[in-house]
Amino acid sequence: MNNNTKANSLYIMLAGIFIASLVSCNLIFQKFFQIEIWIPFIGYYTFEQSVGLLVYPVTFLVTDIISEIYGQRKANQVVTSGLIASIFMLILVTISDSIQSAEFGTGKIFAYNPATNQEENIFHIVFGLSGAAVFASMVAYLFAQFIDVKIFHFWKKLTNGKHLWLRNNASTILSQCIDTFLVLLLLCYYNVIPWDKFTPYFINGFLFKVFFAAFDTPIIYGLTYIIRKNFGLKFGEEVTSA
Repeated sequence: MNNNTKANSLYIMLAGIFIASLVSCNLIFQKFFQIEIWIPFIGYYTFEQSVGLLVYPVTFLVTDIISEIYGQRKANQVVTSGLIASIFMLILVTISDSIQSAEFGTGKIFAYNPATNQEENIFHIVFGLSGAAVFASMVAYLFAQFIDVKIFHFWKKLTNGKHLWLRNNASTILSQCIDTFLVLLLLCYYNVIPWDKFTPYFINGFLFKVFFAAFDTPIIYGLTYIIRKNFGLKFGEEVTSA
């Protein structure tokens, strides 16, 4: 298998991980979790966020790897593909939710929905994504992902391909800050979540993403090193044909 074939295969796998992570975020975001974290000199802090937060940073890690190895054009292609996949997922879920249920299966199970204060079909509660929530997610996604790719390559060009840690952290931290702010602003505006949750969710989300950006730095160094070694690339060099 030549380098171009291997590069194409890896690109498809990375794109698959990206799209799967993004679609998963939009499917599971309605569940929120709460944990107590002990912070030195502060004490216990209640961390509350959507479970979608746990998956979403993976998308930025993948786009940074693609940006580093394949270049800006390929990274933007994956971002666009993720948007199309999310819209397609929403269409499928909306159609599935609107079809009349048979006399068996989850379609005939009802539960209390605190968001609407009434009994609703459990399939609708779990998968009935509100248009406002998906709109907020997609607007934030578009801004954040394209900004992530743009800033990554800005720093790559400015440093002549050196200091991967700088472009990885600078692009991810800023873009995820924008993403967190926009999605919460729109969700509060459309009354998907209450305004009193804006500040704690923003702080929690941003701090988690800053932590993840620092945490994934050795990961991206290790993965890009292995990929470069397999493709015969120098540090900062990109695949010319994939």
